[in-house]
Amino acid sequence: MEREPEPEPELPTYQQKLRARLLDAPVVPAPAPWVRVAYTPVGGLLGIGFASHPEDGRDLVLVVSHDGHGLFDAVTGEKIARDRDPDPDDGVPDAVSDLSCPGLGPISGTRVAIAGLFGGGLHTTTADGWTLEAVTPAWPNDRVLLSTDGGLPHSGPHGEQWWHIFHADYSELRASGFSPSGTTIAVATSSDISLWTRGAARG
Repeated sequence: MEREPEPEPELPTYQQKLRARLLDAPVVPAPAPWVRVAYTPVGGLLGIGFASHPEDGRDLVLVVSHDGHGLFDAVTGEKIARDRDPDPDDGVPDAVSDLSCPGLGPISGTRVAIAGLFGGGLHTTTADGWTLEAVTPAWPNDRVLLSTDGGLPHSGPHGEQWWHIFHADYSELRASGFSPSGTTIAVATSSDISLWTRGAARG
């Protein structure tokens, strides 16, 4: 005789309060010194990765999608290179063991680690105390939180030490994180990429 499944236990009170606080927090602009520089539709986005410009070290973002690869300047948000027909043998991250893709434009001849649909990850903290995390208080819609209080549980008021800066309520979140330099935030969904910069803090 088949046993009835055990009922899911109720969340403890403190978890219920945390969930309610996350649900109540509206999307707000990232605080200074962060400036949003790009929101770009990218159909069929698979993943993203960071690289450094060989001339001045500024952050670049490689975007991998079903329609090819694009390279963005993370300081201006401008697309600076495009490959609509990458080599099928390594044009998607899961074609190689290290989830990387070939660079293009100024980073041709290098490979870039890609985080997204097939795995991988981006930096979630910076050396000077910023934290980025994705939470899902109402599955399946992810929310991206930026904070200076070390991350969850965010005991202080929303908008003071933590900010809900992105709500993926229309597409699947692929990746979110900081560049290795800590001066760029990237959030990628299955349909777009958003970039924030604090370029003045570079170096």
